[in-house]
Amino acid sequence: MVVALAIIWIGFQVMSGGLFLTPRNLWNLSVQSASIAIMATGMVLIIVSRNIDLSVGSLLGFLGYTMAVVQTMWIPNALHLGFNQPYTWLLALAVGIIFGAVIGGFQGLIVAYGGVPAFIVTLGGFLVWRGLIFAYAQGQTIAPMDGTFALLGGGPNGSLGEWGSWIVGGVGCLAIAFATLTTRRQRLSYGFPVRPMWALITVIVVACLVVLGAVWISNSYMWPDQLARQYAQQHNIPIPPGGLQIPTGIAYPVLITIGVALVMTYVATRRRFGRYVFAIGGNPEAAELGGINVRRTVTLTYVLMGVLVAISAAVQTARLNAAVTNLGVQNELDVISAAVIGGSSLSGGIGTIPGAVLGAVVMQSLRSGMVMLRVDSPTQDIVVGIVLVAAVGFDTFLRRRGR
Repeated sequence: MVVALAIIWIGFQVMSGGLFLTPRNLWNLSVQSASIAIMATGMVLIIVSRNIDLSVGSLLGFLGYTMAVVQTMWIPNALHLGFNQPYTWLLALAVGIIFGAVIGGFQGLIVAYGGVPAFIVTLGGFLVWRGLIFAYAQGQTIAPMDGTFALLGGGPNGSLGEWGSWIVGGVGCLAIAFATLTTRRQRLSYGFPVRPMWALITVIVVACLVVLGAVWISNSYMWPDQLARQYAQQHNIPIPPGGLQIPTGIAYPVLITIGVALVMTYVATRRRFGRYVFAIGGNPEAAELGGINVRRTVTLTYVLMGVLVAISAAVQTARLNAAVTNLGVQNELDVISAAVIGGSSLSGGIGTIPGAVLGAVVMQSLRSGMVMLRVDSPTQDIVVGIVLVAAVGFDTFLRRRGR
């Protein structure tokens, strides 16, 4: 996937005349990929457990609308607590996450305990949650969002800035070195083979260069001139002749995505729940005979998926600074595609969280590059569909060859 992503980036760089691999486009690409990547991490566990969730796009729109209603109508009008209060964004986000967990758990219960196929249950959710959006306010656009809540969507103000980004990059490098060395120590304690020290150091150095390079690119994207001028006037900063250059840094949605990916990787690989999900995907009957509560585990995967959809809904709604009726349309296809392209097998039992995040970046890179080349929307769908079928076909070919 890394090679495929490199080919896509280089190809669009050449065809766009050098506009694709610019700090501005890469920064926007990272923000645009965040929402799909967050949901794709949960879709991995759903697919690994031999299930599917077609409702994530509609549920995202429903939860985004819910959080918008909470902060613009319920809190100011029904509870008379005002608008743009310090607690507004927290209450809205909490309501969204609770609703997401409850709805996800409800769908999971029908699948696990009701015996209804996941395809049918989530297809019904796809229709129901999209329809409920219009029951809120007859499909009207709700805007603007709470000022603090809007920062979750990124933008110049919704970013870490120069020094905050370098600090995060430094902490990331230390974490990579610590995790790599700890894994090596654990393998040695169990008598497993390990890489030679020079290879280990090379891996750490390359990973740190990638992290610091990403930080450098984020800091190379400067605030737009108009926003920089407004900032200078508000803080009485003299504007130099060439204009005030303010590095944007890592956007909050990207930081949220990294945090979600790390937590989900830990859950999938280090916790009993994650091992249960992979065991169920490998052989449900054997997992149940081995003492695993298959129904409860499947239900919890849908609860987790609902929570992740709520987080993604907050990011998308904040990024638009509004709740609209078409929020999340076709997101379910992009999420499933990201998970499958990232290595998740639809037959269950196989999938990785980092692969799903990388798959989301690949999907968004294709769409972003085609938009830059002014390719129409139907053609974009055709290309994405071909890429998805090719990825699944290649995965099937490799598995047959391995058997």
